[in-house]
Amino acid sequence: MSIVRAKKHLGQHFLTDKNIAAKIVGSLQLAGGYTQVLEVGPGMGILSDFLLQRTDLQTYLIDIDTESYEFLQKKYPQLGERLINDDFLEMDFGKVFTGKFGIIGNFPYNISSQILFKVLDSRQQVAEVVGMFQKEVAERCSAKPGSKEYGILSVFLQAYYKVEYLFTVKAGVFNPPPKVLSAVIRLTRNEVAELDCDEKLFWQVVKAGFNQRRKTLRNAVSSLINKEKMTGEPMLDLRAERLSVADFVSLTNKIVENR
Repeated sequence: MSIVRAKKHLGQHFLTDKNIAAKIVGSLQLAGGYTQVLEVGPGMGILSDFLLQRTDLQTYLIDIDTESYEFLQKKYPQLGERLINDDFLEMDFGKVFTGKFGIIGNFPYNISSQILFKVLDSRQQVAEVVGMFQKEVAERCSAKPGSKEYGILSVFLQAYYKVEYLFTVKAGVFNPPPKVLSAVIRLTRNEVAELDCDEKLFWQVVKAGFNQRRKTLRNAVSSLINKEKMTGEPMLDLRAERLSVADFVSLTNKIVENR
């Protein structure tokens, strides 16, 4: 079979190390008992080979790259409609999966944040994610309060998922090699169906706080609060990076109470 050319505009860096591929697939824990998994951007199928060996999973592949799709059609004719040539970011999960499912992939680094926000939008269906990201993004996802990496993505993901930084991957195991280190993380859906606050306001507070992260929250979220009623609120004297998910939930409720 011919090989697929990595395309820069799609952010493709094909993994070539089978040991790492096996380790990534082995990191799926099937949290919540799901049996279907979607691989994003399979390329030439190095992860897919290991996924399709698992008898406890029904594997779906999605790739926007037509060349990759045609390559995989020849490699895995048994997949049929479970091989999808489409844009993951535009995918309607409800038309393919009736229940909960997992997502796995060596994700294109140029759309990694968009992928994670797509996961968040479908958090009631996506039970687990195991994926390769740029190391910097992986560190942001798993960062704890008080660290410089902790930010909007950290809070939103950790509100609904347990986030684990699994291992770092060097550039030499990709073709072409990226100019950065990579890392694999795992997201496991927690028990939070809905946050114990106004979720829309929660998102606004978090975004406003980190968009001006050098300011105290009193200044960063000033447009969202009743300043006179909240003069004595100690959390507002902190910067956003000091607050945990639970703190942001509590602050959101206090904002509502003092309007």
